[in-house]
Amino acid sequence: MPTPPVTELTDRARAIFQLVVEGYIDSGQPVGSKTLAGGRGVDLSPASIRSVLAELESLGLLAAPHTSAGRLPTQTGLRLFVDGMMQVAEPTRAERAAIEKRLSEPGPIEQALEQTSAVLSDISGAAGMVLVPRREPRLAQLSLVALGQGKALAVVVGEDGAIENRVMELDGTASPSALERASNYITAHLAGRTLAEAAKAMESELASGRSQLDEVSRDLVERGLAVWSKDAAQRPVLIVRGQSNLLDEEALGDLERVRQLLDDLENKQSVAELLDSARDAESTRIFIGSENQLFGLSGSSVIASPYRDREGSVVGVLGVIGPTRLNYARVVPMVDFTARSLEKAMGKLTG
Repeated sequence: MPTPPVTELTDRARAIFQLVVEGYIDSGQPVGSKTLAGGRGVDLSPASIRSVLAELESLGLLAAPHTSAGRLPTQTGLRLFVDGMMQVAEPTRAERAAIEKRLSEPGPIEQALEQTSAVLSDISGAAGMVLVPRREPRLAQLSLVALGQGKALAVVVGEDGAIENRVMELDGTASPSALERASNYITAHLAGRTLAEAAKAMESELASGRSQLDEVSRDLVERGLAVWSKDAAQRPVLIVRGQSNLLDEEALGDLERVRQLLDDLENKQSVAELLDSARDAESTRIFIGSENQLFGLSGSSVIASPYRDREGSVVGVLGVIGPTRLNYARVVPMVDFTARSLEKAMGKLTG
């Protein structure tokens, strides 16, 4: 059923709908007609309110989980509220100052990103997530070491001193001396480049015939660079903090949903892909429930915002995840402000 425009609701229906949504966000519980009759701005009898609630339910905006248990907003209803009725509460001066202070502490960028994830968790009462900028290391050395049984270990040392390794497949003609020649060639000719730059330079040199490598060694160089280039492009770096916030008193009544959510968060590749889908957004994006496949079963919402480097290029995405009853009006502007604060901080931090 398509979501009806807010303008199609009567003033009375709109007011009651808003009270139900806000009551659900505050308590996590269905809101009944008696509660609404005693609430602010509703001068109607419980019977009249029940009639309006039934109308909103028929439109697919509200649902009754149990007979006579009151109503709560559906995913469609939450989307209508967020897009057409929500009045955001901008961060206070004290909140802005606290966020900026935590993100501007001296140190490496990685420390600021860790702080960002923690800040997002603190301000939302949910879990904070930061998709780290894709930063390829520059090569200092790449060594290929025979492991036997048609395999070799490709060890890369970055200029920052970081060391990582990957196992690569070999054909039967690769000797230890060929591995050594390939390693020496990469280190001598391609050091100081990123993996992508190294692969491009190698391709150009081989095509021009300038390379002094034999065929076996050339193949090893290409394989060694390829396994690392592919890995760097596909491996997400995701920081998640505050998972314990998802285990509040209301969540304990629905342990299966929480278990599903925590399982989803363990799949960092999929979480990174979801956040990455907000990379091209002009502003903060909101995913409610099954609007994203990853968290659809757990009935969770994600609020995400891209952040940029000093040149204005999007380098990552940050956000929060929690139950669909997140306080969107407060959290959305907080996430946006945190993204802007991180951008300012990154321009002053070391790599």
